[in-house]
Amino acid sequence: MKPEEYSRRQQQVGRWAINIVSYRLGDRYYCTVDNVEPGARIARGEGATREEAERSAIEKATARLAKTRVVS
Repeated sequence: MKPEEYSRRQQQVGRWAINIVSYRLGDRYYCTVDNVEPGARIARGEGATREEAERSAIEKATARLAKTRVVS
């Protein structure tokens, strides 16, 4: 199978910039969220629609980033 309907965009979550990558494989959509710098994957999501997969991944990423300790 080849990924189809590939989409990549940036969004701001709190104080962090994130990349959101989503695509369709067969009849399922998949999404990964990573931080722009250094590019580490924060969360993954999957669903029947693109919106469902992205919502799942963004919710997980938001929760994980909220727990991140920031040293000033």
